[in-house]
Amino acid sequence: MSVTVRVPAKVNVQLAVGAVRPDGFHDLANVFLAVGLYDEVTVTPADGLRVTCEGPDAAQVPLDRTNLAARAAEALAARYGLDPAVHLHIAKDIPVAGGMAGGSADGAGALLACDTLWGTNASRAELLDICAELGSDVPFSLVGGAALGTGRGERLRTLEVGGTFHWVFAMADRGLSTPAVFREFDRLTEGLDVPEPVASQELLDALAKGDPGALAAAVSNDLQPAALSLFPELADTLAAGRDGGALAALVSGSGPTTAFLTRDAESAVKVAEALETSGTCRTVRTATAPAPGASVVAGS
Repeated sequence: MSVTVRVPAKVNVQLAVGAVRPDGFHDLANVFLAVGLYDEVTVTPADGLRVTCEGPDAAQVPLDRTNLAARAAEALAARYGLDPAVHLHIAKDIPVAGGMAGGSADGAGALLACDTLWGTNASRAELLDICAELGSDVPFSLVGGAALGTGRGERLRTLEVGGTFHWVFAMADRGLSTPAVFREFDRLTEGLDVPEPVASQELLDALAKGDPGALAAAVSNDLQPAALSLFPELADTLAAGRDGGALAALVSGSGPTTAFLTRDAESAVKVAEALETSGTCRTVRTATAPAPGASVVAGS
């Protein structure tokens, strides 16, 4: 038998970043919004732990024990004294190294799939605890919807969303390393007084009301200057989306995927067309938000 879990991508509608901590991490006020681009992780019993992947950019996905899906299987197995002898197959549709938490999604998906396959019946709290051990974005991939992440992003508070938001995402022709972007943030802010990260009440209100205009006025990403410093061509993509009619344009997380908020589905199509003809990006996708978190779609 096998179990398949579907898990969404995310966009950060606010990413407030504090100064670097002694442990090398940063305190964050990270407002996550799950969007309807999905990876699917299928777990099947096997002679040993192995990972395979298919889909766009699959060649860039590590297939060894560094893959978060493999680490998730090992972490759950270790807690319950099990042998993580499973084949993890990832059907990838979330951009790789794109700032949309594709690797984190695979970790959360594998964790839920293994829990279901093995019948470990781990509590939600225990699954979230394992997710936090795997990485800062992994807990949100499990939860989905909308949430405020604090600490290094792993402590979540679910947020109310009062409507559907329409997004366009432009994929760049190369990736960006999240650690490299944070290092560039540290370089750019060296000697400056970096404020404590705090969630924008205007942004939280806009989400609760389902108001795209108000949300557009409140979105922000403190990592965007660092991403643009390392990948200056992203400025042309952001400009192309704005010129195409996007209400807001920003780098998604650590990038290099750029995200464009639009007023409605019709506007999203126009912005996508403008980006596709701009020559400033590799591919373009449209999606709505919020989307559900990791969920079992096949097997039991």
